Amino acid sequence: MENTIVLREWFDRVDSGRTGSIAAAQLKSAFAAGNLDFPLSVVQQMIRMYDFDRNGTMSFEEFVELNKFLLKVQHAFSDLERGRGYLVPDDVHEALVKIGFSLDSPAFYTVCESFDQKKNGRLRLDDFISLCIFVQSARNLFNSFDTAKQGRINLDLNQFIFCTANCRI
Repeated sequence: MENTIVLREWFDRVDSGRTGSIAAAQLKSAFAAGNLDFPLSVVQQMIRMYDFDRNGTMSFEEFVELNKFLLKVQHAFSDLERGRGYLVPDDVHEALVKIGFSLDSPAFYTVCESFDQKKNGRLRLDDFISLCIFVQSARNLFNSFDTAKQGRINLDLNQFIFCTANCRI
């Protein structure tokens, strides 16, 4: 209950226009105030992941769901960063497994390389969150096509383009 009150206060500060929802630019600014520097595209992807009413903004209820995901990701990061402030690939793999993501080696190393902003084999918290947002979004999109729940899908070109457009960060 106390956490909900804190989240409501935070949400209301970000929702400066008192519209009951926050846009990507507002959310990006709020993250930046907390030393999390996400590209606008990542913040937009966060909103798309939890924008249940598909209006392009985040309501308080949607924000609460995003917060649950981000806390899970932050805890996995904190458990493995060992006071360094970053994760190396082995730690990233372990953290992803803790969160519930199981990627094969080619997929894992591709996403690690893609989200390692400084290309030094170290993912900071914002890099790791961005990676997790991408993987969760890809999983959600994949699951929407995997109606038989077999772990495999067939896509025509239009579906493939739809998928790549929806998972871009």
